[in-house]
Amino acid sequence: MSSTPGSAVDPAKAKRADAKPVALALQGGGAHGAFTWGVLDKLLEDNRLSIEAISATSAGAMNAVVMAHGFSLGGVDGARAKLDEFWKAISNFGTLSSLVRPAFFEKWFQPAGAFADLSPAFYAFQALTQTLSPYQFNPLNFNPLRDVLTSVVDFEHLKACPVTARLFLSATNVRSGKIKIFENKDLSAEAVLASACLPYLFQAVEIDGEHYWDGGYMGNPAIFPLIYRPGTRDVVIVHINPIERPTLPRTAPEILDRINEISFNSSLLREMRAIAFVSRLIAEGRVETDRYSNMLIHSISDDHTMSNLGVASKLDPDWDFLCTLRDAGRRAAAQWLDAAYDEIGSKSSVDLAKIYL
Repeated sequence: MSSTPGSAVDPAKAKRADAKPVALALQGGGAHGAFTWGVLDKLLEDNRLSIEAISATSAGAMNAVVMAHGFSLGGVDGARAKLDEFWKAISNFGTLSSLVRPAFFEKWFQPAGAFADLSPAFYAFQALTQTLSPYQFNPLNFNPLRDVLTSVVDFEHLKACPVTARLFLSATNVRSGKIKIFENKDLSAEAVLASACLPYLFQAVEIDGEHYWDGGYMGNPAIFPLIYRPGTRDVVIVHINPIERPTLPRTAPEILDRINEISFNSSLLREMRAIAFVSRLIAEGRVETDRYSNMLIHSISDDHTMSNLGVASKLDPDWDFLCTLRDAGRRAAAQWLDAAYDEIGSKSSVDLAKIYL
């Protein structure tokens, strides 16, 4: 279990009085969430922003709760330490590879190095998941992510902590097809696992009689919880899945990757179209500004790095690979801070029409 709150410093004292308030929107993407780890690590290290709220999905949800718990224990330094602890636990536990490279695959296929898209084991596992459901090949519902989460995060402490950011974790209700938002009062390991439940790998997560799959199908991440709450108008979206690709996918892995990206970006693009529409109405004076807020949108991404990664690498917990993504995230965050910090609180630092419409 994680460290006890009795040994913690007062997290509220770790906030700079002149820090600019922002809300974060964190996409999901399996092991690619290590990029978001790097982004968060740099933003925390810089310490010129006050993170007031976080909407997150899947790996983004894991980053969000781990960072919030760390902050509740030790402020900025505690948040950075907990993120490092979590991703080391992911790597040491072999969390994802324990599912995608079971023993009977290892007997026949032994791909060297990181788990590549074109390895025979990946195709064998892909064939298995298209033939058998998790209820068949994983009848005991083994999910190693549960052990990692509960070893790093004290959810009861996090739920009760008054100084953490507002959290909004997205999951997809299997029965209704609607989005479910888990907030601070709802936090549990099961809520995070629901947000990260890929239906071809894991059995649906049951909470209060309802079953949930990955939140990326309906909100990756959801922006509306950040709009409807009072507070900062600045939303910083941390992208994992590239929106655009310059070349036509032709091979089977390339096509699979692009379908995955389009699917998991679709809900975000719809919400950003609505935000752009309202922003245009406000700019033209066609709506009452006391009823509608002009949201200020910012974006941190590295499409060059992420476009070179295949979908199979989202299941790769290799420590060197995770650190490479972390470092890419730190660089992207540093570049964004240099370019956009002065615009926080006054205007969007991205062209909504160019990127999202």
